[in-house]
Order: sequence, then C-alpha cells, then structure tokens
Amino acid sequence: MPHQIPTALAAALDARGYDTLTPVQSAAAAPEAHGRDLIVSARTGSGKTVAFGLAMAHDLLEEDRLPFAVAPLGLVIAPTRELALQVAKELAWLYAEAGARIVTCVGGMDPFKERRALQGGAHLVIGTPGRLRDHLERGALDLSAIRTAVLDEADEMLDMGFREELEEILDATPKERRTLLFSATMPKPIVALAKRYTDDPLRIETLAEREAHADIAYQAMLLAPSDLEHAVVNLLRLHEADTAILFCATREAVRRLHSSLHERGFAAVSLSGEMSQSERNRALQALRDKRARVCVATDVAARGIDLPSVSLVIHVELPRDAEALQHRSGRTGRAGRKGTAILMVPYRAQRRVESMLRHAGIRAEWIEPPTPETVRAADRDRLFAKLALPDDPTPDETEFAAELADALTPEAMALALARALKSDLPEPEDIIRRPQRGEKPDGAPQPREGFEDSVWFRINAGRRHNADPRWLLPVICRYGHITRNEIGAIRIAAADSYFEVKSRAVPGFLDALKRATIAPEDEGMVIEQQLRGPAPQAPKGGPSRRKHQQQKNRERHERRQGKPQRHRIKG
Repeated sequence: MPHQIPTALAAALDARGYDTLTPVQSAAAAPEAHGRDLIVSARTGSGKTVAFGLAMAHDLLEEDRLPFAVAPLGLVIAPTRELALQVAKELAWLYAEAGARIVTCVGGMDPFKERRALQGGAHLVIGTPGRLRDHLERGALDLSAIRTAVLDEADEMLDMGFREELEEILDATPKERRTLLFSATMPKPIVALAKRYTDDPLRIETLAEREAHADIAYQAMLLAPSDLEHAVVNLLRLHEADTAILFCATREAVRRLHSSLHERGFAAVSLSGEMSQSERNRALQALRDKRARVCVATDVAARGIDLPSVSLVIHVELPRDAEALQHRSGRTGRAGRKGTAILMVPYRAQRRVESMLRHAGIRAEWIEPPTPETVRAADRDRLFAKLALPDDPTPDETEFAAELADALTPEAMALALARALKSDLPEPEDIIRRPQRGEKPDGAPQPREGFEDSVWFRINAGRRHNADPRWLLPVICRYGHITRNEIGAIRIAAADSYFEVKSRAVPGFLDALKRATIAPEDEGMVIEQQLRGPAPQAPKGGPSRRKHQQQKNRERHERRQGKPQRHRIKG
C-alpha cells in the first residue's frame, strides 16, 4: 500500500485482497487528511466504510494496537440498523489485527445485551441515533473519551428527523475530537451541521456528477397501472438477474407484490420497516446464499445493504425525489460492477419523472414494456449460450449421453432439454399494446371484428389535459364496467377524446356511468354518446372560451330535459 497505513490495518487489507485503494479511501488515508475534520461526498458502493476506518486509525491506534479502554474511543452513527451492522462487520475485519472490541447499539436488538457489552468496555461503538441517545440518557454510554466521531449518510439521518438526537450525542463528546462527516449530498441542513461540529474541515469529493451513474444503465417505461405487475414479471424474466431489488413506497405494496411474485414461482423475499431485525437478517442471508434472487422492499433497503450480486433495481413505485432515486439505484452498479435501474412510470407521472431525472443529472433510456415474445427470445439466447459453453464431461456423463442418443431422436432430445431448462421459470405475462403517444389514427382502417356497428363516445379530456389512450383505457373500463376487449379505437384531439364501444356493451356501459362514483381527481369528467357508424372527425384545434361555455350550456339544458346522451359523472 502506497499510503501511510498502520501495519495492522495494512495486513488486514492485504489479507482481504486489496491491491489498490478506491479514490475515497486514498483521499481519507492521505497525509494531508491526518488529524483534520473531514467532509466527504462519495457515491454509494465506493468503499466509504473502509475509508473512514483508515481515517480513524491514526487517532485510535497506539504502537499499532488499540490501547486498553473502558470508555469508547471511536463512534460511528448511521441512519439505519442495516447500515450500522454492515459498518460493524467491515470494521471488525479491518481492525481485527489491532485487537478492536466493537459494540453495536441499534434499534430492534436487545438493549440489555448492548448495555452489558458497553459495561465490558469497547474501542468502537457503532449505532443508530435513537438507540445511542437512549443509552446516553440512561448513563450506559460514556462518550467522554471519544477521539473520532463519524456521521455516515448524514443527509439521510437529517431527512429521517434525527437532528435532535445527533446534536445531543455530539454535544456529549469532547470538543477536541475529530469529526468525519460522510454525506452523498450537501443540502443546507448538512452545511449548518458541519459548520457547528467541524473545525476547518478538509473537503473530499471523489466523484464528479457526470460520473456518478457511470456503472448504472437507467431505463424508464410508460405504462398503465393495470399493467404494472405484468411488466414487473416480464422484466424479471427478461433480465434473469442474479439478485434484483424491487422498490415499493409502502409496506402494503411490498406485501402484495411479494405474495404475487411468490405465487408465480419466483424465489423472493421482502424487507420493510415492520419486520424484526432477525426477519431482516434471514431475508438478507437468503439473498446472499442464492436461496432467493428477488427482494421486494421499501426504502428501508435503499441504504446500508451490501449485496454485490445486485444487478437489477426496479422502481415499481416512484421514489419521492432525486436523492431517493440515487440511493435506491445505488444498490446496483457497486464497486465497478455494472447494473441496471428501471423506473416504472404511470402516464400522468411522466413529466415529474423527467424533471427528477434532470435534477439528478441522469440520462435514462425510455423503453417499451417487454412482451412475452421478447422474454422467450431472451430465454432462447440464454439457452444457446449455456449449451455453447465448453465442457469436460465425466465418463458417466459420456456413457449416459450415448444411451440417450440411441434411445431418442435429436429432435426429441432437444425438446426434452428445452423443457427441463425452463421448467422452473414463471411464464411471461401478456401486456396489451396500446397506441403510443403522438400516434394519429389517420386513414380509414377496416373496423375490428365485432366493431362493425360500434357506438362512439366523447370524453372531455384531450392533448391539452395530457390525455393518452394508455391511461384513458383503464379509466373508461373502471367507470363503465366493461373490459378492454369491448373498447375499440381511441382518438385524441386537442380538448376531447373519442372512443368506440361494441354495440352489445353500450346499454350496460350507459347504466354503469349513471351509477358511477368518481374519484376526486376526475371530478367534472363528461362522457357524451356520439353517432353510430363511422368515427367522428376529431377537431384539429380546441374550442374557444365562448364555444366551451355554449357546450356547457347545452349539457345543462339536456340534463334538465332528461336526455340520456350525456353523462357527467359526479362524486
């Protein structure tokens, strides 16, 4: 190692196979960083834990060993118990040769065992803000001898509302201690925290914004909510990732999606805030052991989970902001490995997602949801690639292959092999192809079978309202109590849209509209029955304010006359 690293830590790094340090590790171990407070910005998966482990060494070690200590010498604060336990695991091997005693204090674990461990003496204490403050206030945690305090993922801790806990903990440490603040972003609250608790800090920024996503290929797809689950299944089948993480916004969504995938035959586990620490540990161990390949999680899994095999992240429900997007996606593309992050975007959220991507400096490729044909083609490619691998058969295998060749035709053997290799794979799902944004129904195509005598309807939502066939279709089905197969063409104009309904389904459709209870966001929706036969021509421009008022007056008059052609759905 080219840096001035203590012998005990250098030996641990060599045993771990560290030929070179990552940029953030090199910067933290450099001579100019010794003894100084640090503010470090580095992306997830860049080796930050080892970085602050090296940075702390010169403060903690005496003659290449940790001295006898009753009160802890080093403190690491992390936002989640998963991250705290992961940090403890990393520092345990790094400081093993130095004789370190490490105690973790995290929510969800037995506090009495933690207090007994603290009473027995510790060199390093690693914990979450709430549990550390609890031990501090009960007199079980003595911070009077702390030489170095580390705030890992400081921005996340402030986002989670731990400001008071952090201030109380840091105020209990000696003023002459070193402070190492690691934060992926530097919003104003982090700047204020750094100003109060650091003294002339050295700023370390190891990655330019344009490089932050170099190992992650971002993709986004527009789809209707009704197709979301089917698209998830097809994405998992298309990529066949060693480990995939699917992010949802709520615990209920995690439970629902996990159950659905499990029923389809996927080896899946779930992670959410309501689970106990032992349940979380079992889920993570199943992923590490390859007994499970899919993890459905809330944002509790967005930080602190180190699974090198994660090559696919799917944002099933959108993250709340650009920072959450980056932290979720950062579960893949770690330590130089390539990964893919896919956002599933409802039609109405397209603009918000585009803004989020711009804010994060991310360029995403917009793709179509994978079809069953695409998935099956990928299956065939993987099968051919597997069969093309060089092999060194055993004598028993050679003998059995000869027996098969005598007993079966080549076609029968190939068919049996294909069936055997795909037997444990869930079938891909059908995703209905709808007209794409901007497609115009110009020309006069022949009516679809069953729509020769269809009835056309108008809905008062057009391009100026961001109307799109792919979100209009589920709305029409929901309020009209009909299926997709009973709806024909959908044509978008500037202020209105037109759609056709099979004649046999019209009576039930009209009756359902009269009885419908509409959601608040669709208040004011108007559906108007048009002419039978040829499709109405969609006007090229929107109506003027005067025409719009005339139209509303006509609707009001027809309601008074009891005419059934128009249906304003009210909540």
